[in-house]
Amino acid sequence: MNPQILFYILVGIIIVKFIFDTIINALNAKHFNDEIPSELEGIYNEEEYLKSQKYKKENYNFSLLTSVFSLIATLLFFFLDGFAFVDEIAKYFSNNSIIITLIFFGIILFVSDILSLPFSYYKTFVIEEKFGFNKTTKKTFILDKIKGWGMSIIIGGGILALITWFYQLTTTNFWLYTWILISVFSIFMNMFYSKLIVPIFNKQTPLEEGELKTAIHNFAQKIGFKIDNIFVIDGSKRSTKANAYFSGFGAQKRITLFDTLLNDLETDEIVSVLAHEVGHYKKKHIIYNLLLSIALTGFTLYILSLLIGNLTLSQALGVEQASFHIGLIAFGILYSPISEITNLFMNLLSRKFEYQADDFAKQNFAAKPLISSLKKLSKNSLSNLTPHNLYVKIHYSHPTLLQRIINLKK
Repeated sequence: MNPQILFYILVGIIIVKFIFDTIINALNAKHFNDEIPSELEGIYNEEEYLKSQKYKKENYNFSLLTSVFSLIATLLFFFLDGFAFVDEIAKYFSNNSIIITLIFFGIILFVSDILSLPFSYYKTFVIEEKFGFNKTTKKTFILDKIKGWGMSIIIGGGILALITWFYQLTTTNFWLYTWILISVFSIFMNMFYSKLIVPIFNKQTPLEEGELKTAIHNFAQKIGFKIDNIFVIDGSKRSTKANAYFSGFGAQKRITLFDTLLNDLETDEIVSVLAHEVGHYKKKHIIYNLLLSIALTGFTLYILSLLIGNLTLSQALGVEQASFHIGLIAFGILYSPISEITNLFMNLLSRKFEYQADDFAKQNFAAKPLISSLKKLSKNSLSNLTPHNLYVKIHYSHPTLLQRIINLKK
């Protein structure tokens, strides 16, 4: 294929994705003023519903602004031969392909992050602050950014260096070694993420003795589930929004509750949320998701191995020699339509798993406290109660609040 034609195909994919996302978001925005379904009446009073509508509209407008800025910046980078320019900078510092790859992606990711920094700041300290969600201090915001860069350099850079090295050693077979590396890393992170990564950003403390811990242990004993690791994380350090999650498996499994969750919900409601999380574990959703993710990664890497050595990929982005790091950029864009399809499937499966976890909580604890907890959490985060159906299918990993309540009431 002619490199110039491929260049315009890459640009076309980027523009089409922007147009598609813009249309879907606009369709969803048209439903912001919909009447609340009868099953959800009482969550918001009139004043609260108006506030939720303002929050949704402000986020929609801000998202449109950031996506337009991102599109313009990306297209300028393409048409001004930005990739070739950064490639020349990387090659100026080293002749080693691993170092070149690390410098190349380091520059692109750092500049991209710097460009997005004002938007991130505005989102946190203006929009989230305006609606009462933000608890992040400027010091925490800066430290989070620095820590994030450090994690990217150490973990991301290390994995990228190994992948580049695999390519140097084996060329077309590098995908297999990379697949093994990423699979092992994924399993390791799934088991130890809460122990190794979370403490860098948040403080975790074991749940204190008291009514809640007793209620949790009574529930666990009832279903024959051993829960030794229950932690409370200081989510209020950054936001008033609440959450809970299950991580790890085997001896490393743990449940993490946000301190905001403990503040917002009653004891039976918290146990119902925990029952939902235990449902994910009992139904082996964590393992299924991990295995499916590993399989999709293997498929992606295999397709990458078939194309990565193609000179046209590099020439399309203005680099005359076949280059691993330039090929990765071009492949990532070419593969994005397939990625969108796999994401649709993953979201569909995730929503199915959420129904199953809700059913587990209903059967082994109770539906009523889970329904009331979902309503409270939606209210406290000013959630969209009337999203567009197509938007849900594309973007939602969870069923809507209405869908979950209808299912729980069956």
